[in-house]
Amino acid sequence: MNDVIRLHPKDHVVIALRDIKQGETIQVDGEPAGSVLRAELLDDVSKGHKILAIPVNKGEDVLKFGYSIGKAKEDIPAGSWVHTHNLETGLKGILDYRYEPSGHAPAAGESDHVFQGYVREDGSVGIRNEIWIINTVGCINKTCESLARLGTSEYEGRVEGIFHFPHPFGCSQLGDDLMNTQKLLSSLVRHPNAAGVLVVGLGCENNQIDSFKEVLGDFNPERVLFLKSQEVEDELETGLELIGQLVEYAEKFRRQPVPVSKLKVGLKCGGSDGFSGITANPLVGAFSDLIVAEGGTTILTEVPEMFGAETILMNRAADEQVFDKIVHLINDFKQYFIRHDQEIYENPSPGNKAGGISTLEEKSLGCTQKGGHAVVVDVIPYGEQVSRNGLNLLQAPGNDLVSVTALAAAGAHLVLFTTGRGTPFGGPVPTVKISTNTELAVRKKNWIDYNAGQLIEDKGMDELKHDFLIQMLEIASGEKQTNNERNGFREIAIFKDGVIL
Repeated sequence: MNDVIRLHPKDHVVIALRDIKQGETIQVDGEPAGSVLRAELLDDVSKGHKILAIPVNKGEDVLKFGYSIGKAKEDIPAGSWVHTHNLETGLKGILDYRYEPSGHAPAAGESDHVFQGYVREDGSVGIRNEIWIINTVGCINKTCESLARLGTSEYEGRVEGIFHFPHPFGCSQLGDDLMNTQKLLSSLVRHPNAAGVLVVGLGCENNQIDSFKEVLGDFNPERVLFLKSQEVEDELETGLELIGQLVEYAEKFRRQPVPVSKLKVGLKCGGSDGFSGITANPLVGAFSDLIVAEGGTTILTEVPEMFGAETILMNRAADEQVFDKIVHLINDFKQYFIRHDQEIYENPSPGNKAGGISTLEEKSLGCTQKGGHAVVVDVIPYGEQVSRNGLNLLQAPGNDLVSVTALAAAGAHLVLFTTGRGTPFGGPVPTVKISTNTELAVRKKNWIDYNAGQLIEDKGMDELKHDFLIQMLEIASGEKQTNNERNGFREIAIFKDGVIL
């Protein structure tokens, strides 16, 4: 294996593939073809961090992935470790953009692959046959937790699980905050991984069941049942009876072959390192392209982690209307930070920095690779569901819990979660942890589902992306569970931007 890797012929930096000591010499292919760049290290550089191969003057752009990842704070000689001490962001506030289409990927064809899914009465498809308990307000979290436990004890084996997702909201909220909670929860109620849903309210909250029904819209009264806790003598007894009705309804569904064009996959990264943009994110991008090419749907979010790479996505917009939506997506999120007087353009995560990521644009250029090369067909507001097949962008922050929840609410059957640091977290749908490096996959086998670190060892992208596709179809078919499912780690988090009374 090489000591370093250069990701683009224009790049000033290379990535260390092992810990490299001061005084060691590195070399990489240069430009023109056949030339070689050599540099003696002036610092110790940890695995995954950046080394300057070409000198850069103060104020100049430093290139990685062929794009700027920031400005040099000082004159930086070749052989230097490049990180936050000598590199700063070049990002700014609200910008004007111009639509410059970069050419469209081939149109989607027919599905060559199938998975075993559950076809619901409305034509939607689920990959799990579960009962979900959704509470309208946080003060009955424990009631719903007890209902899930009692239901599991009573009906275990008849469905694929009975689950509750606690949250603190639904009361003392106003305006957009209350609407966000209602939209998010109603989209979860409609998720086809849930064969049946019990909506539990207290009775005195802002998010009353009657007003929640208005946001929910049309629903199947056999599939969605409601319980107002204050109006029954024993909410646990009544709730268990209602869960029994939902289990009976769910038992009529059986797995059957479904084309990949029906599959919806969320794309997310968390706890990145210097290999995220080299291994796991490009692998997920290649997978996304495969799914989209067969008529399926992928959903990319984490809007702040598009800053600095947004024009790549804008120029892949299906048309100028979608381009305008992406512009609003980016600038509205920047306004959100400006409104709260928060400067976020320097990478905010200590874990990212420890892993070798120095600026937000460097994080973004790696993050957006999860979207592959497909055309962006639509932009989805927070809490709403996708309606067009293909690559969609979703309004949500970078926070792991909030963004995975939003992806599930948007309709993702499963979420692909790339990580260089590791996390046990799982959302309400299967959350596939993909490690950027082999060391993490070996050390955290109870967290990591797939090792993308193979890409810098002994596997090529063509081989690995097809192996990954097969394993994801096995998860979709219920032949495999993700670690978050096996460990019982399922959580939601709801975006909040306003006051609480």
